[in-house]
Amino acid sequence: MEVVFQFAPYGQEFEPRPATLVLDVGLKTVPGVIDHHQPEAEAECAASLVVKHPELVLTHLAEPEDRITLITHRLPDFDAVSAIFLSLKLLELRKVDAAMRKIAEYARMVDSATIPKNVELSATPYGLLRALFVNIQKPEEEANLERVQEGLRMLRLLYEQASLGRDIVANRPIFQGIDRYQKATHRVEDDYFSYLEDLEKAELIQLYLPRSQGGQGLELVDGMAVQNPKSFLLKEWARRDVFNSPLGRGFSFLLTNLGQRRFIIGVDPEAGVNLRGLGRLLNRLEKAKREKLGRPTGERWYEGNCPFFDYRIVDSPQDGPALNHQEILEAVFDYSRRIKSGEVGPEYV
Repeated sequence: MEVVFQFAPYGQEFEPRPATLVLDVGLKTVPGVIDHHQPEAEAECAASLVVKHPELVLTHLAEPEDRITLITHRLPDFDAVSAIFLSLKLLELRKVDAAMRKIAEYARMVDSATIPKNVELSATPYGLLRALFVNIQKPEEEANLERVQEGLRMLRLLYEQASLGRDIVANRPIFQGIDRYQKATHRVEDDYFSYLEDLEKAELIQLYLPRSQGGQGLELVDGMAVQNPKSFLLKEWARRDVFNSPLGRGFSFLLTNLGQRRFIIGVDPEAGVNLRGLGRLLNRLEKAKREKLGRPTGERWYEGNCPFFDYRIVDSPQDGPALNHQEILEAVFDYSRRIKSGEVGPEYV
């Protein structure tokens, strides 16, 4: 069976198409389109949805096809490539086996940022794949396909090891003797020193944020704002950094400015807080700034408003934000101040 890959912008909506699977994008969970970013989705990632609901693949592609198209989002991540691998394996076996479940569980852990903090990043597949992705220095169209190929190569190894009953969360020996993974291991180890450089230039902050999952009140957390980070595992190192964070719990809040083209704001799930209302506030400010500049107002900040993320992630508009770094940081402080003062609840910010 020939497989053709296509890549779409984040958040693009799709309807089911013949001989096509849409994974980790599409804004619906139906046969042929398996996404989890929409508000009504289950609290699962794309890979875990494939395993939990195999009929979404098998009923849509009930008959053998000579050629299928797989669509995922641009710059595919661990969840996207895992969903691709599991869908192809499902079409091959026509059933879910134990090794597929292990991969889905791990992908869910990765996508929800809940890899245990005692797991060495240089010994876990996610860390190695991130190192391999960073090493791809090509135009985006080529990089998208190479990410998929690199991810599928690793997932074939993980499937083989999981089928033998071996742990795949943190098992350095399964990568030993494989040159590409040995090099990736060293890149992850070196990346910690890049994190320390980022820490030196970061703006360290403290914020009051609302407790998540029905919790009452607020929680004070340490955070950092970083412009153009050198570390590719910045989020993971920061959340584990109990030594440099004033409260001794790691930096639970992170604002990352990627060359003013993209801003990602997130909180550590283990901190028990969320950012509900921050995306709404940023969208109001973004709309006003775009109108002032004469820019189209259709693109919006992603608010993290799906059960899986539960408002723990805020991401800037696809075409780049009109707001600059300082305006975004001031909005974060304003958000925290409004909630702390009791002026408004997070849902009304």
